[in-house]
Amino acid sequence: MIDRRSFLALLAAPALPAAPRQTAVSVDGDRFMINGKPTYQGRQYKGMRIEGLLMNSRMVQGIFDDLNPETRSRWAYPDTKRWDPDRNTREFVAAMPQWRSFGLLAFTINLQGGSPEGYSKAQPWHNSAFRADGSLRLDYMGRLERILDRADELGMVAIVGLFYAGQDQRLVDDEAVKAGVHSAIEWLGGQGYRNILIEVANECDNRGFDRDIIKAPRIHELIELAKSIRPGGRRYLAGASFNGNRIPTANVVQASDFLLLHGNGVTDPNRITEMVEQTRKVASYQTMPILFNEDDHFDFDKPVNNMTKAVGTYASWGYFDPYTDGYQTVPVDWGINTERKRAFFNLVKELTGS
Repeated sequence: MIDRRSFLALLAAPALPAAPRQTAVSVDGDRFMINGKPTYQGRQYKGMRIEGLLMNSRMVQGIFDDLNPETRSRWAYPDTKRWDPDRNTREFVAAMPQWRSFGLLAFTINLQGGSPEGYSKAQPWHNSAFRADGSLRLDYMGRLERILDRADELGMVAIVGLFYAGQDQRLVDDEAVKAGVHSAIEWLGGQGYRNILIEVANECDNRGFDRDIIKAPRIHELIELAKSIRPGGRRYLAGASFNGNRIPTANVVQASDFLLLHGNGVTDPNRITEMVEQTRKVASYQTMPILFNEDDHFDFDKPVNNMTKAVGTYASWGYFDPYTDGYQTVPVDWGINTERKRAFFNLVKELTGS
């Protein structure tokens, strides 16, 4: 295990030049752009504008590990009877080309993961790419590098989340949280990645957060901090998400480059339309993309569902599958291996014309 002094020495050492990158994400008004062109260029579907959207999926466990020896055995693979974080990342990377072939352009991955049980009240496991002082664990970042390198090659965007309720207490205080933002942004920039959107916190209004600076009333401070860090002279686009069926608060809307909504708890698809409309009416709103990056509702075989309602109001939509065979419960099967997953990817393919 590397200590903080050794880690800082590594940061100070002359870095090898980052590999040339192929994929850059940007924003033009309410559209997402990749390499200067709108996503799904020219695409419409049943009168709905698809160009400029960013269809995505919640894949937050791609670098998951558990540093708590008392809970680590929970995540054992059925065939080997043990947990293997490198296998998890290896299988994630192997699945990415198939996701992309269906038109999926983005995925969310988090440095503190998500609940490996789908939903949890308590989180005794220890899954964090951050050390207590906000420095980075090199094994986590090595796994992340493999994923981001492949995403860059495939023309995909990674929504990189930093903090997750139930794990943020792994950082000792607010100053360590700010150090963590610096560490993560500087590492991403040092690798030369340009296909990154930053989700500073997953559901910043979640009552599970311990650190005050991550909570909704102050999260804009971290968004502004993330935007102020400019490795190589560039900055990353940043925002933060809210709990399901919640509208972003004015401080977050004002600080953000794009707005992240969650559809969990929304059983009436018409509410998805209302959420987008209400978000655009927040006093500090200026034209920017709106993106659902978590929604655990499906009904993809029906003409009206949460996904089609989001697209119909020109908001990107993200699939969240918290079930035992989904993309969040560990160990994860990263393939398109269930009827639910196939239905999602087939609808993405139909919408995007991929």
